[in-house]
Amino acid sequence: MERAAKLRALIDAEAHRAGFDAIAVTAPDAIPLAPARLAEFVADGFHGSMDWIAETIARRSAPSTLWPDVHSIIVLAMNYGPDHDPRDLLAKRDRGAISVYAKNRDYHEVMKGRLKEIAGKIVARAGGDVKVFVDTAPVMEKPLAEAAGLGWQGKHTNLVSRDHGSWLFLGTIFTTAELAPDRAEIDHCGSCRACLDACPTDAFPAPYRLDARRCISYLTIENKGPIPHEFREKIGNRIYGCDDCLAACPWNKFARAASEAKLAARDDLREPALADLLRLDDAAFRALFSGSPIKRIGRDRFVRNVLIAAGNSGEPALADTVRSLLGDASPLVRGAAIWALARLVPDAEYSERAEIGLKTERDAAVRDEWRLAQPDRAHA
Repeated sequence: MERAAKLRALIDAEAHRAGFDAIAVTAPDAIPLAPARLAEFVADGFHGSMDWIAETIARRSAPSTLWPDVHSIIVLAMNYGPDHDPRDLLAKRDRGAISVYAKNRDYHEVMKGRLKEIAGKIVARAGGDVKVFVDTAPVMEKPLAEAAGLGWQGKHTNLVSRDHGSWLFLGTIFTTAELAPDRAEIDHCGSCRACLDACPTDAFPAPYRLDARRCISYLTIENKGPIPHEFREKIGNRIYGCDDCLAACPWNKFARAASEAKLAARDDLREPALADLLRLDDAAFRALFSGSPIKRIGRDRFVRNVLIAAGNSGEPALADTVRSLLGDASPLVRGAAIWALARLVPDAEYSERAEIGLKTERDAAVRDEWRLAQPDRAHA
């Protein structure tokens, strides 16, 4: 017992030294209800095109399935709380709203090296073996964090902490060391439904249930195809992810702003101009988002998102750049440019361009955009 206590003290000290804001321990068998909830999520099709969730459902079902030798799971959290309400930017329609977490250096890179350092100290002190995970393996971090006592999964399905609100990055260290588990946290949401009511696309069919297919984060990040017409207006100027349900959580009043230095914050992504982002080619996109999680979706998907925001901006000055993207090499970009153009230019110009586009465009989905954009004009 004394040896385990000393090891835990070492882990706590090293975690805080590495910049983690909360740490707790749980057992591999501490989330017995999680597998059934995940299976229901997949069975209902709520995972959308994220096939990797369905393909790894067996390994996700229990930590010991992923690694049979694990005896204890250390869950570490890093606060990334903003110093402002991210929803304020939604009123600036000529600017792009990027999810808070993506305005920093990729958190996988920020956290993984630090977790490996801590894991190395564990092995040096206690021997055995360790494995480190940061959202890159089939690990159910949020249920594990709840079981460890770091917070609870709120009605928006994200982790909520009494100390940090809804703004926590999570990572785990699986270890063969025997550590005493911490007490699980209980649900403190009560009758509150602020996060559910804040969702622009009604992505929550019920409290604690998320239909990813309707979620703006899914639509702008995981979705590889055109954004469905029913959601385009509701997306507004959100060009990568959405923070509305997180920002609405009343527990954020206890949160504090994260250190920008710790997270390598990107000031140039606080309020980026849509006009600048529309001009990105592949090389410029890669250069701008080097070291950013945004880079992984690629230039075409990102510009697709920016075009939707441009169409919602009400800024005719963006029309010239939108016109130039009608001839883009990517059908995904061309299709989104059509929708944006339909909302930015006079009827006569759109009708003329649509007539030409329907004759010259070879991609069936893009031709459909020329046809479908016309009814959308009535709502612009």
